[in-house]
Amino acid sequence: MTAQTDRFVHDRLPSAAQLPQMRYDLPELQLPGQLNLAVELLDKAQAKGWGDLPMLRSSRIVLTYNDARERVDRIAQVLTADLGLIPGNRVLLRGGNSIGMALAWLAVVKAGLIVVATMPLLRARELCDVIDKSRPSVALCDAKLLDELKLAQKECPALKTIVPFNLMTEPGSLAVLAAQKDGNFTPCPTSADDIALMAFTSGTTGKPKATVHTHRDVIAACEAWPRHVLKATPSDIVMGSPPLAFTFGLGGMLIFPMWAGASVYFPDIPYTPEAMVKLINETGATICYTAPTFYRQMAPFARQLGTPSLRICVSAGEGLPDATRQLWRDATGIEMMDGIGATEMFHIFISSGGDDVRRGAIGKVVPGYTAKVVDEDGNEVPHGTIGKLAVIGPTGCKYMDDARQANYVKDGWNYPGDAFTQDADGYFFYQARADDMIITAGYNVGGPEVEDALLRHPAVAECGVVGKPDEERGMIVKAFCVLKPGYSGDAAMTKALQDHVKASIAPFKYPREIEFVTGLPRTETGKLQRFRLRQP
Repeated sequence: MTAQTDRFVHDRLPSAAQLPQMRYDLPELQLPGQLNLAVELLDKAQAKGWGDLPMLRSSRIVLTYNDARERVDRIAQVLTADLGLIPGNRVLLRGGNSIGMALAWLAVVKAGLIVVATMPLLRARELCDVIDKSRPSVALCDAKLLDELKLAQKECPALKTIVPFNLMTEPGSLAVLAAQKDGNFTPCPTSADDIALMAFTSGTTGKPKATVHTHRDVIAACEAWPRHVLKATPSDIVMGSPPLAFTFGLGGMLIFPMWAGASVYFPDIPYTPEAMVKLINETGATICYTAPTFYRQMAPFARQLGTPSLRICVSAGEGLPDATRQLWRDATGIEMMDGIGATEMFHIFISSGGDDVRRGAIGKVVPGYTAKVVDEDGNEVPHGTIGKLAVIGPTGCKYMDDARQANYVKDGWNYPGDAFTQDADGYFFYQARADDMIITAGYNVGGPEVEDALLRHPAVAECGVVGKPDEERGMIVKAFCVLKPGYSGDAAMTKALQDHVKASIAPFKYPREIEFVTGLPRTETGKLQRFRLRQP
């Protein structure tokens, strides 16, 4: 029975006919009907023997699981007693990756409220879109990010109260209010199907959508990829760049380490490639999460400084070029763990690690999920044939109040919008976003394959490849290239790169047009925004 008396989000979920089919085929996915994920991850740590183990780390403080539980309970008391929130109310969170952000996230969920986390770089107009959709009455905000939120509040009367969460002495700040509480908090008895979070898509294709995940969804995700592929342990120290407001970051940088009894290090300084390598070594980090572009930029520093403590490197958020995988392995000796997930599915559903890695492949379907490559009618295509990926499992897409649900879920299957092939051994090979496939003179060309070829040239630092309309060929392959220092983007370089691609992959895939640029448009999570490259 639901404990969320505010039904705003529940009442705006897709109809039963539009919901994905959920499968809980494994024993570990048989979860109880009453479930609060903060209780599962935090309150039960003591009984697992993890109470006194480190959970959250920074250069200034280390909190054990027991320490974190006490602080979370105090914040939950503020949310319910001082701010008067009731289960099902939404709470907007605005902050970078920090201990304060992590504690606030867990407190909101423990109180039966719904987290609406926002990317730190969003401006007032973008924040208004989120507020108008989710209708939070309270926001917890990093003091450094207050200005844009206050501008948004002027346009959004639904947001009544903003509480800064990392000011230690200022009256009215979350830290001061929480310090006045006794920490005796009874968790909200949420049902497994009560809602824990709304995650807004990162906007690689235009206007963001609000995806909804329940307490069951998040715990079920823990029992899939983290259990069967990642296999973290209580001795692991996790670092990485994905924001907690992004489900890839939320899973990798908070939820999954807690599920394993591990700890997370949040830096006090912005990450640069060199700084991340140095911090990995200073903190003894064993697991790293970041995007392929960042691994590529880290590689020279990893080669120079070494990474002796590191044992697992997870790449997700965008396609991993094989050139980047090989570059990282040459620099560190570590075989990168690739994965594809989706905000709509919460986290990774295709991945392989260790000895199961196959060159060029993302991996196999994660236990608990089923995936197939299908044609336009949903029929599975022969091995080696390009088609659309369809996935079903213990998590699935639930857009709030959005007609695009019908595009993502068809006959109970989730369609993340990716073009793939599958081989006879069950390995999946990413081709492109389905709407990024380039059809030129009758040939199908995946932009990421051409990008991978270009990245193997010593002059290329970054690149993005899209289709450009062409009267004769329908489309041509166009590349946008960022060159490394010391190289010139002239006609000779254009020809050199074209010849390099022709020698690396099928010649018809070479970029007939190359534009040299100083940077590429990316989301805050590092995803390349190809739709912006296609704009005139």
